[in-house]
Amino acid sequence: MNVAIRTLVKPVEAIIAACMAVMLLLVFGNVVLRYVFNTGISVSDELSRLLFVWMVFLGAMAALVERAHLGVDTLVKRLSRTGRIVCFVLSNILMLYATWLIASGTWKQFGINLGMTTPVMGISQAWFFAPLLIFAALSAGWFCFMILRVMTGRIDSDELIGVRESEEEVDIEAFRRSDRDKP
Repeated sequence: MNVAIRTLVKPVEAIIAACMAVMLLLVFGNVVLRYVFNTGISVSDELSRLLFVWMVFLGAMAALVERAHLGVDTLVKRLSRTGRIVCFVLSNILMLYATWLIASGTWKQFGINLGMTTPVMGISQAWFFAPLLIFAALSAGWFCFMILRVMTGRIDSDELIGVRESEEEVDIEAFRRSDRDKP
């Protein structure tokens, strides 16, 4: 499972890095051009904004798959496996509902803005809503996949906790254990 996730997330991370690089070049180049040559790149602001929106929602999807979003697991860690399964399924169903709400609202905005164009680039304003629709579709698929894995019994106990510990917490816990083991 981890190999498949890494294989799927790596291209998304590459696209995010490319968006960041283009944004950096556009904004930095525009600042230099404005202050040194008293000119600028006209599409810099709009294109940077569009790339930022794409970068945020692609990053949110990558974080969802890697379980990197913030969460509180204090209660779930104390539950039995059955309790964890119930909480896991319930939280994924609630997130699926929230994703539906986001998708339906975004679809309406997408339709409203389809005929509107940006002032400088002249592209449809709907391009600003497209990454949210892609995020909603992919995350809905992810939540359904996770529910299916639980229902078929193909999920590990550590995956039932929706967040993963940071590397610092793992190191601190290992230090505490080694400190307790000393005579």
